[in-house]
Amino acid sequence: MVYGLGEALKNLNSYCQERTTRIRNSLSPSRPSMSETTIPGTGGSSSSSRASTTIPSTPNMDPTTPTVDDPAPNTNNGMSRDEFRQYGKETVDYIVDYLENIQKRRVVPAIEPGYLKDLIPSEAPNAPESFESVMEDFEKLIMPGITHWQHPRFHAYFPAGNSFPSIIADMLSDAIGCVGFSWAACPAMTELELIMLDWFGKMIGLPAEFLPLTENGKGGGVIQSSASECNFVTLLAARFEIMKELRQRFPFVEEGLLLSKLIAYCSKEAHSSVEKACMIGMVKLRILETDSKFRLRGETLRNAIQEDRNLGLIPFFVSTTLGTTSCCSFDVLSEIGPICKENELWLHVDAAYSGSAFICPEFRPLMNGIEYAMSFNTNPNKWLLINFDCSTMWVRDRFKLTQALVVDPLYLQHSWMDKSIDYRHWGIPLSRRFRSLKLWFVIRMYGIDGLQKYIREHVRLAKKMEAMLRGDAKFEIVNEVIMGLVCFRMKGDDETNQTLLTRLNASGRIHMVPASLGDRFVIRFCVCAENATDKDIEVAYEIISQAAQHVLHDSVKAVIAEEDEEAVALEEMVADLNIQETPDKGLARQNSADAVGQRLERQLSKEEILAQKQHESLAKKRSFLVRMVSDPKCYNPKIVRHLNMANHRKMSQDLYRDRTLMQTISHSQRPNRLSQSPGSAGSAFFDDDEDRVVADVQTGLQTPI
Repeated sequence: MVYGLGEALKNLNSYCQERTTRIRNSLSPSRPSMSETTIPGTGGSSSSSRASTTIPSTPNMDPTTPTVDDPAPNTNNGMSRDEFRQYGKETVDYIVDYLENIQKRRVVPAIEPGYLKDLIPSEAPNAPESFESVMEDFEKLIMPGITHWQHPRFHAYFPAGNSFPSIIADMLSDAIGCVGFSWAACPAMTELELIMLDWFGKMIGLPAEFLPLTENGKGGGVIQSSASECNFVTLLAARFEIMKELRQRFPFVEEGLLLSKLIAYCSKEAHSSVEKACMIGMVKLRILETDSKFRLRGETLRNAIQEDRNLGLIPFFVSTTLGTTSCCSFDVLSEIGPICKENELWLHVDAAYSGSAFICPEFRPLMNGIEYAMSFNTNPNKWLLINFDCSTMWVRDRFKLTQALVVDPLYLQHSWMDKSIDYRHWGIPLSRRFRSLKLWFVIRMYGIDGLQKYIREHVRLAKKMEAMLRGDAKFEIVNEVIMGLVCFRMKGDDETNQTLLTRLNASGRIHMVPASLGDRFVIRFCVCAENATDKDIEVAYEIISQAAQHVLHDSVKAVIAEEDEEAVALEEMVADLNIQETPDKGLARQNSADAVGQRLERQLSKEEILAQKQHESLAKKRSFLVRMVSDPKCYNPKIVRHLNMANHRKMSQDLYRDRTLMQTISHSQRPNRLSQSPGSAGSAFFDDDEDRVVADVQTGLQTPI
């Protein structure tokens, strides 16, 4: 009897272990599918053996217990492989349908900040939710707040590159999920990045000294996340190089004092990331004036360098731009380069937007002088059909870049370091994505010919818009249209142009952004959509022209609603100013305003006024985003009021100062600064070339914190 009881317990224990193993395997995220399941001892080397092998059933097993032949539904795994196959195909269909029908959507969403907070629960769900419900909420909640950058009438900023080959390459990169900070971490990522930077560098005509695969060359390239990172990294390399030299020359001077003497240069049209780089790098930045075509010229830089050396500062870095953000102007490298070489300054060239166009030989003359540069960057994710992020950067001497960024802990070292490149030494972040895969897919599937055709078509469409606007007496063109950007404005004051842009963006039919050129408010029109057509340009022009007609014929300007106390205070201030100038006219205006206010109060009751304000404010709330984009100031009435009053006071002060200065100069016998010889420090003069303007004073000096 004891033997029988022991045998029964042994069988029961074996049954429980087997059942527990089956349940654990069925719930494991890495559980094999039915086709991959093998039985120990059967080998499992061929598909036929796997298919013919079955697991014997266990007597008295619970019918709900999962088996390999009857896999359990996925309840805690997020998404199974079979579900991923199904939903992945559905998502691809959704993407294609979205891009095919994107023109049916508003370009800019009609929402205001915080709209999503009231629509999404404040706590994350405890139980898993279905893919269908997530996608339903994506379309219902997320899509209404999307600015559609791929829309055929999205003409703001610069293009956000995108194409099906790039999307597929990104999907594969995400599936691989590697982090290629070193060659050993993912050899193919490093190897392909080197080859793609060599390909692309040759495509845009970079000198061989920059290319990574040039035999016995010191140059090299890397793919960063953005042009802002490229600007910052090159400034750090230039700072490290000059500080190394200064430490050798002045070994007993504190480094903080040496650092405080460093100064960098850029033009007033350079991207704001240059200023941010100098702020983080703790160096001074001098912002230089441009000529009539918004270009930085060599003589302006030469004078600034001499003035700063006379003040005891140490120039070390110059950031130039080929294709500025505001108007796509091109700094004159052929003049700036020799000056940088003469003064041993690091010359960086930022061609974030226009650099991709240099694959077309007709645009390469704009790069004249690139042989003087120490570094160069461009963004294929803007104008080369590659989705963000992908910013390519080349340096003439890779060792000057890496020595400023090398940190080499033991756990990141490997046995191939002497024969390979580790890109962790080329940028700020350690982790890196497989970005070169997108370049490889796009370049191969479009070819150089296809990419050139795409660039040239965008330029042709921009020229067409320029011609249409020039033929309309209401508009004027402000920039030189070289690439795909047209800067225009209505003939009138800045307020008229702000009204026009706000009206255009609020319509939801088109989207553009402003810029300031020569202290004038201008509207930027950029050809952005991959498959933009002549019809898209014609429709955009009609929308702009119609809105301009409404602005011209709209004699009633919208009144900005303010609190009663603030409105009264503003009226009193204006009345006081008017009284100070001409008492009679000021009193007349004040009496007129009071009479108008009394008539309005008699006509409308308080409830009616509140109802009218609520009705009028609805449209303003819906157009909050477009008003903020059209003019960062116009969405806040308090800012508008403050700026208007501040501008009035400043204009009065400037006028008084100018009159006093003119009187002083006319009665003074002493020579002024303009009468000094052109070669003297601090002098100002106009060159024979009417486009060349040399600033006699700094137009901007940003000091470190």
